[in-house]
Amino acid sequence: MACLEGPLVLELLDDMAEHVADCELPQRRAGSKEQQNGKFADILSPSERKQRDKEERMGLVLWKKPVLTLQYFLLEALITLKQWTSRLWQQRGTVFTVLVLFTLFSIIYSIEGAHQKYVQYLEKKFLWCAYWVGLGILSSVGLGTGLHTFLLYLGPHIASVTLAAYECNSVDFPEPPYPDQIICPPEQVAVEGSISLWAIISKVRLEACMWGAGTAIGELPPYFMARAARLSGAEPDDEDYEEFEEMLEQADTAQDFATKAKLAVQKMVQKVGFFGILACASIPNPLFDLAGITCGHFLVPFWTFFGATLIGKAVIKMHIQKLFVIITFSKHIVEQMVSLIGVIPVLGASLQKPFSDYLEAQRVKLHHRGGEGTPAGENWLSWLFEKVVIIMVCYFVCSIVNSMAQSYAKRLQQQKYSEEKTK
Repeated sequence: MACLEGPLVLELLDDMAEHVADCELPQRRAGSKEQQNGKFADILSPSERKQRDKEERMGLVLWKKPVLTLQYFLLEALITLKQWTSRLWQQRGTVFTVLVLFTLFSIIYSIEGAHQKYVQYLEKKFLWCAYWVGLGILSSVGLGTGLHTFLLYLGPHIASVTLAAYECNSVDFPEPPYPDQIICPPEQVAVEGSISLWAIISKVRLEACMWGAGTAIGELPPYFMARAARLSGAEPDDEDYEEFEEMLEQADTAQDFATKAKLAVQKMVQKVGFFGILACASIPNPLFDLAGITCGHFLVPFWTFFGATLIGKAVIKMHIQKLFVIITFSKHIVEQMVSLIGVIPVLGASLQKPFSDYLEAQRVKLHHRGGEGTPAGENWLSWLFEKVVIIMVCYFVCSIVNSMAQSYAKRLQQQKYSEEKTK
């Protein structure tokens, strides 16, 4: 009976998807008839038709067509759920092994004994690492617009540690409450100015490297997609890969700067190999998705691609970004920036005050101890940053909904074309 559950679930999901798709057919046929009555029904070239369909999909967003976008999003989510259920069922042996291991760890976790202090330590480190790896994946995996987690989470965390290190003259913050809250050590034996740049780098190395590793993992989908397409000879349902193939076809006639930059990345990765990938991954590079597609298309070995990407993003690039944030938020630089704000004509004094109040509030919080009363509340800068984070996260979620709805619309367009070819 258990062996039948997987196929039954897949069959149920398949029937639901087919039923909903059938409900969409009358709408598509009506729309098709309206277009056929127009002046450009059958006279468009394949490239013009492709561009028109793309423009139609790009118009499918929550703020223009909320009901239809949510409907298509749910249908695409249903199809995706069916696909993942099928893959898990095909790998049911691995899934069963993971479940058994998880059960054993749960039993060990719940048993009292001397090992509990090690279990709690490992749990804390695992959750801390998983948190930053997850944020790194969200930053680069290509869901929606991508969530800029370095600017929203890792950058502010490094800046907070830097400001606290210079104020406390130490990085030995009490744990707990660190990392949830930073408080200066109760006894400060270090003299002012004794904190070193290397000490701050070491303090945030784990979370920074985990975030970098997450961004490297997030670069794998374009690689696997392009590799599978090259091996199978099938056309993948991915616009980035289609643009990559068009770029290769037009390599000799490319004129604009963006295309030339993409071709330069593609040639570097293809010709230099490991060190070319390492160079592209070691600097902030918005074109790195192209490196993953290039490596997959030209069948670069997995460990060559992932090894270079991991070293570049989790080691080299992260140390560059850490150094930038730490130097920018060092004590004397911050004081100079606040003083320069006061030089601005007319608005200088009014703009300088909230920044000065914010820094003073942070100093008070760093030296706050339990039982000493509540420190001063946050000013409008903290409130504003929190609202910016909330808005960006909401926009990221909306972009995922739009992207999945547009993917379903593309399925309908491809299905319509296949029906036309069979007639």
